[in-house]
Amino acid sequence: MKRIAILGSTGSVGEQSLEVAAAFPERFQVVALAAGRRVEKLAEQVRRFRPALVSVAEPEAALALKSALGVEAPEIAVGDAGLDAVATADADLVVSALVGAVGLAPTLAAIRAGRDVALANKEVMVMAGALVLREVKARGVRLLPVDSEHSAIFQVLAGQRQQDLLRIVLTASGGPFRTWTAERIARASVDEALAHPNWSMGPKITIDSATLMNKGLEVIEARWLFDTSPERIDVVVHPQSVVHSLIELCDGSVLAQLGVPDMRVPIAVALAWPERLALLGAASGLARELPPLDLAVAARLDFETPDRKRFPCLDLAYAALRGDEAAPAALNAANEVSVAAFLAREVPFSAIAATNAAVLEAHLARGSAPRLRTLDDVLEADAWARARARALLSAGVAA
Repeated sequence: MKRIAILGSTGSVGEQSLEVAAAFPERFQVVALAAGRRVEKLAEQVRRFRPALVSVAEPEAALALKSALGVEAPEIAVGDAGLDAVATADADLVVSALVGAVGLAPTLAAIRAGRDVALANKEVMVMAGALVLREVKARGVRLLPVDSEHSAIFQVLAGQRQQDLLRIVLTASGGPFRTWTAERIARASVDEALAHPNWSMGPKITIDSATLMNKGLEVIEARWLFDTSPERIDVVVHPQSVVHSLIELCDGSVLAQLGVPDMRVPIAVALAWPERLALLGAASGLARELPPLDLAVAARLDFETPDRKRFPCLDLAYAALRGDEAAPAALNAANEVSVAAFLAREVPFSAIAATNAAVLEAHLARGSAPRLRTLDDVLEADAWARARARALLSAGVAA
């Protein structure tokens, strides 16, 4: 029986993680859950999985949850301390599924407590990849990627020698604007940007897919997860989202992981590793049946070079990796602020890339210390970049 704790249990990945766990009750026990303010959803999860500990964002949510659960209420923690409590609970595996920078501190807490981590919160590695990697090596824990692309690379690298790896190739769907002109993309509405052709995801990551910033963040994450140089990480657009990513080896062999575009597969890989869960068919116990991949039905698999002029956010990720260790944190912070402003319908779609570029340029001009030594170093770069991004957006400079 593997004991799991979930940071972000009411989000998309958190809910799907619980769906997988529920399908295999003999294999998984949910011991702790952390959510934000979705009290009703969290109450449903508590009634079903009976965790000993839960965490919510604020005292008002804790009171509402306690009222909803009555005598069924477990221990309820609050705020940052609550996230740390869930991250360091008596679990074998912590699923890090929070969205954005808020996931960094509790994920580091889980690693320092000796917990293996199933990592869906890519911002953890984007903001502090070098620092996280040093902690992982020092504690001897395992990072199991949940993003479909990084899970694919993790799977195909199994059994390969690091010195034989020539190149990592991350696939990108291209998002909803893959065939749009630059002029039309600049005028895109929120609803248009949220209409992802293949994946069902949260709003922030869906917007990142539309700008290709998501793929840029994945390049940064891959650099640290697989301890390889940015020059050996490429991106290719694959609109069918069947090939989830590839590696090229020194003898010219190319290995890929294929599957239907369903996040429950990489989640299951991380939860059960090094074993596999029987997910196909009604007998799996999944709430929604997972279909097998039928290549005859898929019929064709297309690949394209990403258009870096129409989608400049991709190059920003490589530029951040060429900078100091805090540069990716600054880029990520600017992106979170600009995406939030776009989702709030305060700025046009074009302001996202423009703000990200301006903040990254300003950060690199600051001449920060080349190495991240502590979490405070990361948080300082994050706070500075957020303030800079808000100022630019308020002034309309990056619109």
